[in-house]
Amino acid sequence: MLLIPPPPPPSIRFNTHHHFFPLFTPTSISTPTYPTTCTATTSYSSSSSSSTTSNNDLTSLHNRKYDFTPLLNYLSSSTTLKDSNSPTSLNPTELHLVESYKAVPAQLWHSLLKSLCSSTPTTLETAYSLVTWLQKHNLCYSYELFYSILIHALGRNDKLYEAFLLSQKRSLTPLTYNALIGACARNNDLEKALNLMNRMRRDGFQSDYVNYSLVIQSLTRNNKVDSSVLMKLYQEMEYDKIELDGQLMNDFILAFAKAGNPNKALTIEAEAVFEEMKEGGLKPRTRAYNAVLKGYVKKGLLRDAELIVSEMERCGVFPDEHTYSLLIDAYANAGRWESARIVLKEMEASNVQPNSYVFSRILASYRDRGDWQKSFSVLREMKNSGISPDRHFYNVMIDTFGKYNCLEHAIATFERMKAEGIKPDNVTWNTLIDSHCKSGRHDKAEELFGAMQDSGFSPCTTTYNIMINSLGQQEKWEEIKNLLGKMQGQGLLPNVVTYTTLVDVYGQSGRFNDAIDCLEVMKSAGLKPSITMYNALVNAYAQRGLSEQAVNAFRVMRADGLKPSVLVLNSLINAFGEDRRDAEAFAVLQYMKENDLKPDVVTFTTLMKALIRVEKFEKVPSVYEQMILSGVTPDRKARAMLRSALRYMRQTLDS
Repeated sequence: MLLIPPPPPPSIRFNTHHHFFPLFTPTSISTPTYPTTCTATTSYSSSSSSSTTSNNDLTSLHNRKYDFTPLLNYLSSSTTLKDSNSPTSLNPTELHLVESYKAVPAQLWHSLLKSLCSSTPTTLETAYSLVTWLQKHNLCYSYELFYSILIHALGRNDKLYEAFLLSQKRSLTPLTYNALIGACARNNDLEKALNLMNRMRRDGFQSDYVNYSLVIQSLTRNNKVDSSVLMKLYQEMEYDKIELDGQLMNDFILAFAKAGNPNKALTIEAEAVFEEMKEGGLKPRTRAYNAVLKGYVKKGLLRDAELIVSEMERCGVFPDEHTYSLLIDAYANAGRWESARIVLKEMEASNVQPNSYVFSRILASYRDRGDWQKSFSVLREMKNSGISPDRHFYNVMIDTFGKYNCLEHAIATFERMKAEGIKPDNVTWNTLIDSHCKSGRHDKAEELFGAMQDSGFSPCTTTYNIMINSLGQQEKWEEIKNLLGKMQGQGLLPNVVTYTTLVDVYGQSGRFNDAIDCLEVMKSAGLKPSITMYNALVNAYAQRGLSEQAVNAFRVMRADGLKPSVLVLNSLINAFGEDRRDAEAFAVLQYMKENDLKPDVVTFTTLMKALIRVEKFEKVPSVYEQMILSGVTPDRKARAMLRSALRYMRQTLDS
């Protein structure tokens, strides 16, 4: 991809606004409201056409007002600028305007241009015409600044292509480079922004630290954060000895935290930048503290989370609603409900009003820990704080009840939500339908699916995926076909989850040809199969002891460029175990070790089961011991396998 569009042929002229803005036509130009007068209010160095102006004249110009209405009206007319740059071709009106404005100082032209660029998008054309007119008559010489102002304005108005065209009219300078990089970052064209920064360095210029901040903000905003890219930018700044300000350091911290592995949540780099920022005497802002705090909460480091909040208060950085929400998350995850309640009281004392979202996070943490019964106490505490539940809170509550098969409570919450005048959304309906499907209440799921449509809601792809899974478990193949037709008739195309669900239900029912057909149709549609899809297929073969077919599916997965997961390899071990091929099952374990994949409790339990199936009971204890030495904690099923093997061995010795 070219960084900048190729320059126009020599015969094409870009010295009039009509060529520069092809979307603007003379008939469509309305007369916008312009700033008609400008007064210089600060001292300046004279850059007007007269270089011999005395100090007294400068003072006079400093206080003089200029009415630019005649000029702006002239520039916005359809016959304003001619292709000829020769003064002899000027008409009397233009000659009069040149004479009228020849004494205007550069500062006032800058002020007028900025006003035109910041007014409305329609005045951008006139702003461009003004720069062309000034350049044509040599009335000002700060064209580098003029062009950077125009480029900045074009970028702010989503006219990136026009900004690049404008940049080709003059050699790129640090000022215009910075304006272009900022325009690219604001328009989320990160490839061009990064390429421009590299090109700027090659030209011997140093990028503005503001551009680094804009690029990092764009990366964070668009979820394209990559630690390696961030480190490269950070090292470039250190190499060039660019002074980092508080804003840029905060942006780096937020980006590094967001770039971290979801399981880690907080990268070492984010923490390092945070500490470097404090050591350098820069004051982290609330958002930077929150980014680090979020990392500690995700990693379950409650003590560190408490310390970071204490440090905020000690440094005079006020916690906001997000800070308190994260701390409440930390306490709720640790089961310290009383501490979470104290934080709520601190919020009230600090005049930070907790909202429904805070309570929904508390509820979600209890849901994830299995304490669904606490849903009622969270709701009660919420109402005691004067907070009314919103749709999101009720959705989390319904999901909590659904996950623990408390379907009556889920339906009651749904009815209560409607009674309070809160309209359900697709998430509400999908959560209800899915919870009934997972509980085997397929009849109720179909009833809710109909009620959803009767209430005026159109099922989304997620809804259809849930229903396909439900019908597949009931082996209602013709109804699945009809449902897929209805889905496509609604303009919804099957996604990766749709195909994965189909592969799973076909495989579980032994319809392997249909499962393979789904896989091929998905590939022909340009969708890449997921590791979850192949695991569903391998697992389906494993359940029937079809180890060869499972191995073939594994090979196809590798050919598609997918890296095996522990889940897939566990299914492969199970396939060999069901087929009484224990040697191959242990070969999979060796493969895991060679490829830096850590076996889990399911891996060892499945291997123990494979040994018991082929009556090699004496080898089971060594597998159990290997599991412990690997740092894996045995579960109830693993202990049961060990007891079963030991019992058989004792019986054999006694007989």
